[in-house]
Amino acid sequence: MNSNFTLAVHSLTYLALQPDRMATSDAIAESASVHPVRVRTVLSLLRKNSYLQSKEGTGGGFIFRLPPSDVSLWELYKLTCDGALQPKCSKSNDDCIVGANMKNVLFSIFLGAEEHLGEYLKAYTIQDVVDFIVETRPSDSA
Repeated sequence: MNSNFTLAVHSLTYLALQPDRMATSDAIAESASVHPVRVRTVLSLLRKNSYLQSKEGTGGGFIFRLPPSDVSLWELYKLTCDGALQPKCSKSNDDCIVGANMKNVLFSIFLGAEEHLGEYLKAYTIQDVVDFIVETRPSDSA
C-alpha cells in the first residue's frame, strides 16, 4: 500500500467533515503534514475520477461531490494502489526450478491476498472513517 491511498482517505475525510465549504490543497496538506504538491497530485486524481469538484481562484478549493457513505476504501485502494501488493522479484535463473517459478507462485499468492484485502476494505466507507474520527475525538473541555 502506498501513501497516496492514505492521503486520498485523509483528503476525502477532511472534506466530508466540512460538507458545505471548499478546502484548499494547502489546508489539506497542513492537516496531513505533507507537501501541498503531494496533496494536489492526489486531489487531481480524485477530481479526475469524479470524487471531487474544484474551483480555481479566490474562494476556490475542493469539495466532496459524493455522499461519503458511497465511497468505499476499496475503491480508493484500487484507484491509488492497484497491484501494490504484487511482489517485486528480481531476474531469476530460469534454469533453476525455484528461479523459474518463484515470480508466478508469489504473484498468485499475493493476488489472493489483495482479493482478501479488497473484501475487507469494501466493508468500510469514508463515512465510516468520519464516524471513527468523531467517536474518538477528545471531548472539548470547557
